[in-house]
This record gives sequence, structure tokens and C-alpha cells, in this order.
Amino acid sequence: MIKFDRDEKALLVEQLQDYFQRELDQEIGGFQAEFLLDFFNEQMGHHFYNRALSDVQALLNHRFELLSEEVYQLEQAPPRKKGR
Repeated sequence: MIKFDRDEKALLVEQLQDYFQRELDQEIGGFQAEFLLDFFNEQMGHHFYNRALSDVQALLNHRFELLSEEVYQLEQAPPRKKGR
């Protein structure tokens, strides 16, 4: 479960209330929105969290590939022997 501090949770509850009003033309109270947020967090939060980890892993892999290429470009060739 994702942990939110009090201010984050209040903002998310407000966003849920705004969404219900705007998109569904329904008014929900703060407690209802908080219960809905808790439900989504408990039942689906791990999907979002795991996807974020997967996305970060893919980004890091790409960055490490680029870094590896840059390091490879820094390699120096051995000195040539004279007369060859």
C-alpha cells in the first residue's frame, strides 16, 4: 500500500471529489472520497507502484547502456610499434 501524508491525502480526496462532480455530476463527501481512495490504494496501488518500478528500471537500463557506450569511446588504442 502506498503511504500518503495528510496533505497529499487531502489533495487526492479533493481531486476525487472534483472528478465526481465534473465527470459524473455527482457530489461525494470527504469521507466517501477518502474511503474510495483507500480502496483504490489497497486494491490497486501495487499495480501502479510496480509499473513505476518497471518504468524506472527500463529508464536506468537505457541510461546505463548510453553510459557504457561513452566509457567504451574513452578507451585508448595501444601505442603502435615503430616500423610497422
